[in-house]
Amino acid sequence: MAQWIPPRAEIDDDKMEFGAAEVANENLSMRKRANRKKTCWFCAQKIDAIDYKDINTLRSFVSDRGKILPRRQTGTCAKHQRMLATALERARMLAFLPFSDS
Repeated sequence: MAQWIPPRAEIDDDKMEFGAAEVANENLSMRKRANRKKTCWFCAQKIDAIDYKDINTLRSFVSDRGKILPRRQTGTCAKHQRMLATALERARMLAFLPFSDS
């Protein structure tokens, strides 16, 4: 059965049993993530306007269920995310892209 480990603020190193420190450190390291800043694909390509007729580019910013992927996942800047949403909406209205996955 797994041993309960208190949050880091409650851990007292002097009273810790053997092995508990390693488990506590392992739990902390599992929570850490790489803080690498994603770059905007459109800024990197120096694209000023997003064309709603460019289906191949638009498909890479849509999930397999047909939803627009968020900025935190794609790394696009706010300016291009707004332009991307508008282009996707226009492409959907003109039936270049489906509204859903089916």
